[in-house]
Amino acid sequence: MPEPEASLKIGDLARRTGLTVRTLHHYDALGLLIPSERTGHGHRRYCSADVARLQQIVSLRAVGLSLGAIGALLDDEATDPLYTIEEHLDRLRERIAHEQKLCERLEGIAAHIRSTGTASVEALLDTIRYTTMIDQRYTPEQLAYLKQRADEVGEARIQEVQQEWTDLFAAFDQHREAGADPASPEVQTLAAKAEGLIGEFTGGDAGIREALGNAMNEQPAEAHQAWGITPDLGEYYGRAMSIYHSQRA
Repeated sequence: MPEPEASLKIGDLARRTGLTVRTLHHYDALGLLIPSERTGHGHRRYCSADVARLQQIVSLRAVGLSLGAIGALLDDEATDPLYTIEEHLDRLRERIAHEQKLCERLEGIAAHIRSTGTASVEALLDTIRYTTMIDQRYTPEQLAYLKQRADEVGEARIQEVQQEWTDLFAAFDQHREAGADPASPEVQTLAAKAEGLIGEFTGGDAGIREALGNAMNEQPAEAHQAWGITPDLGEYYGRAMSIYHSQRA
């Protein structure tokens, strides 16, 4: 006769996973991870199936899904448990690949310093650019969420949005050259369209919206180059968007 399966108390599960008891209580309250057993005194006990579900929750959180989305996904009987592990592996491989490239650059600089006593300015600048490139402004969770957004929107819509941005900047530039006030109704209509496209890109995530704004404010030259606009147009666009937001604050 097989021995009964051992179960874990909530404190033991928290200790062995690095999660807090409060987090496990929260998952229980949401219906995301309901322990399979409770003792006569109401104490939670977690079996192997609960641990497997918790691993899926942690992996899906690591790739940027919200708790609500995770619950819906795991409650779908068609969901393959292997999916969560493969998605997590994909994100880890992307991060490792980026860090490996940075490691190779730094090793090259270190070797050059050992042989010559100095490093070229170009090599240092290249490494700085790579270290501080725009996606470093986003957390791994935000990057995963942006990838999810891209998958949801689809390649066709992404191309449409790129063309819409091109047309929108052209319209901004026409008003700029005509001397239109960025606060004018015509320019503010364009600002509203721009805000709509930004909202579609960020999915309404305030953290991603802030990171995008920081990139524009702190590295305007790089942002202008990425968008294919002149500094004058970038400054005009920034003023129009500032007015748009101030009117809705």
